Amino acid sequence: MGETALQPHERADAPPLDGALAGAPGAGRPIVIIGAGPAGLTAAYSLMKSGRRGIVLESDTVVGGIARTVERDGYRFDIGGHRFFTKVKQIEQLWDEMLGEPMLLRPRMSRIYYGGKFYDYPLKASNALKNMGFFNAATCMLSYGKARLIPNRHPKNYEEWVTNQFGSKLFNMFFKSYTEKVWGIPCKEIGADWAAQRIKGLSLGAAVKNALFGARKNGQQFTTLIDQFKYPRHGPGQLWENVTKTIQQSGWDVRLGQRVVGVSRSVDADGSSRIESVATQDRAGHRSELQASHVFSSMPLKHLLAGMNPAPPKDVLDAANALKYRDFLTIVLVIDKAEMFPDNWIYVHAPEVKMGRIQNFKSWSPYMVPDQSKTCLGLEYFVNEGDELWSAADDKLIELGYRELTQIGLAMGPLVKGYVVRMPKAYPVYDTGYQQRLDTIRHWLAEIDNLHCIGRNGQHRYNNQDHSMATALIAAANVVSGDQRDPWSVNEDAEYHEIAKTERQAPVTPTR
Repeated sequence: MGETALQPHERADAPPLDGALAGAPGAGRPIVIIGAGPAGLTAAYSLMKSGRRGIVLESDTVVGGIARTVERDGYRFDIGGHRFFTKVKQIEQLWDEMLGEPMLLRPRMSRIYYGGKFYDYPLKASNALKNMGFFNAATCMLSYGKARLIPNRHPKNYEEWVTNQFGSKLFNMFFKSYTEKVWGIPCKEIGADWAAQRIKGLSLGAAVKNALFGARKNGQQFTTLIDQFKYPRHGPGQLWENVTKTIQQSGWDVRLGQRVVGVSRSVDADGSSRIESVATQDRAGHRSELQASHVFSSMPLKHLLAGMNPAPPKDVLDAANALKYRDFLTIVLVIDKAEMFPDNWIYVHAPEVKMGRIQNFKSWSPYMVPDQSKTCLGLEYFVNEGDELWSAADDKLIELGYRELTQIGLAMGPLVKGYVVRMPKAYPVYDTGYQQRLDTIRHWLAEIDNLHCIGRNGQHRYNNQDHSMATALIAAANVVSGDQRDPWSVNEDAEYHEIAKTERQAPVTPTR
């Protein structure tokens, strides 16, 4: 594909390519957004509303990133489940605006499979006590009491942090196996800050109290997003597909199958620099180069820095090369049974099987399953690209999935058909030392005036969808209004992500 074909479409009535003043660096060049996931498309949508236009580059042939919806033979399924809930009203309103139709309000139900039994999640005391038995329950409480009486003042890793909060017995029952499936490394090699980020605020005492008496506010029991959540009729991909159509109609150029293979920058005498152009390669191997006024990047930091020309300093490259990622495999099974179980998803903590979680897509939305006499399940496996599971043939993986489903007692009907979806770099890994590496990278990236790193892989943070969108909104506002807010200040909430607050939320405006 030649350079001419890659230029943005010109229209006489189109808004400016960039908001830069005439004569300013980058004036007249397009804004380039790398990645058509929630962060990249939110940035484009926000810039579009401010009268800007540009180009979105996506290496895949579909939009939505990990929040896409895949369709096979009319069956639709997520890459992981994507509940639409947020503590930020601005994001919630934006979802409704982007989708263009009301979302479904779905009941939430999930359980943990462990030791041949199913535990309600969040915890329900009667269910947990029945499954554990008196002796095991008493042992858990004694273990918890010991951890609280003799705490580890300086936990260094995930295992120490969780044990400190809940005791060793509960850690081994409800944290260890699933966490090690997800990350593929021992809990002792996962940073303590990961646990603090994802679990902070969860109190065992409060969980038991809520399980017995229900969550209350001002003396009245109330329902929160723990009990229900919003969800698009045809899955999360419906929203991002609609956003793509909207920005295209306003003059944005969305190019699928375009992998970014290089980023060229100019360097000033004071050490500051600017991105001048982005090199791309299509699936036929044709390469092109795009001039850029601003670059919003949601591609993995490791690949972004590896493609920089001139190259970053050695310590920055070394830090980027040491970043790790976890890949994701979904085995989708269509079962010849109308109803199997009511859960939206089930966490599989059993170490005897490789699967980590099961999604029941009909429970997310009945519109996801074209034949209501069937059930469509997504069995999730956390893998490394190129390993035995990732490289296995699809038919072998489908056999494995049905065999493991049978093993835990959930194969309640004959298998009709199956599919396999592979998703590389689904999760940035929070191994010990990652934060120091990230600090080194961020310090150097701050010298690049027109580069905006957004989203999960763009910031190497395990963001939820709403957090990724927030990073994009802040970065877009910086370009449009000259704000100096820091997109990196958006991260996981300080509280445990399963706890929903009902207080009014402030807009997304964290500052440096």
